[in-house]
Amino acid sequence: MTRFSLQGTRAFVTGANTGIGQAIAVDLAAQGAHVVAVGRSSMDDTMAAVANAGGKADALKADLGTVAGAQAGFAQAEAEFGPIDILVNNAGIIRREDSLNFTEEDWDAVMDINLKVVFFLSQAFAKSRVAAGAGGSIINIASLLSFQGGIRVPSYTASKSGVAGLTKILSNEWSAKGITVNAVAPGYVVSNNTTDLRNDPVRNQAILDRIPLGRWAEPEDIAGAVTYLASPAARYVTGITLPVDGGWLGR
Repeated sequence: MTRFSLQGTRAFVTGANTGIGQAIAVDLAAQGAHVVAVGRSSMDDTMAAVANAGGKADALKADLGTVAGAQAGFAQAEAEFGPIDILVNNAGIIRREDSLNFTEEDWDAVMDINLKVVFFLSQAFAKSRVAAGAGGSIINIASLLSFQGGIRVPSYTASKSGVAGLTKILSNEWSAKGITVNAVAPGYVVSNNTTDLRNDPVRNQAILDRIPLGRWAEPEDIAGAVTYLASPAARYVTGITLPVDGGWLGR
């Protein structure tokens, strides 16, 4: 067993049906974790990908748009599969509109899923680990917009800035209890959330021109960082937001 092995652990990954979440589920499972892939959509593709990687996973349907739904899903996972050692808060949504025209409905929808549920799901995880006298790992999915402002995504920027701050405060409070709390901030990733950007020739080229590595990230590029932070190799890493951006922030 290596320092990067997750053998004998259980991981709860939200929004694992596609994109970054699916890649994270597959990567964690490939390193030996029993993954509980959570979301409202079908997890059939994720289950097949995990099986192809030689890993173990179970799908669990939960409403991650509400605190009650997310907490109920977590409780169900622990009841059915046993204690969860790793929580990956990946589920998130985005709404694009000029800030002059942005609606309260879109603001609340994004903030609820991207930030409010992240906090209360983390709280449920930490309560379970503290009650068991055990440690664990929380990895939140932040964004480049945890560091920058972006354009036309006010609630997304606010929520992901909040994720970075939340990562710090929860690390401050829970690291002494054996729970590390970190975040990964993806750069521009090939995913459902970026379809419009990639289909816009002008925006797509402007983005590529800014990335030193010269390409969009694949979901697997983000998954590797999450797996590292969940592993024993990162046991002394907590409270950070790690950019995985192809060099964007250094430009």
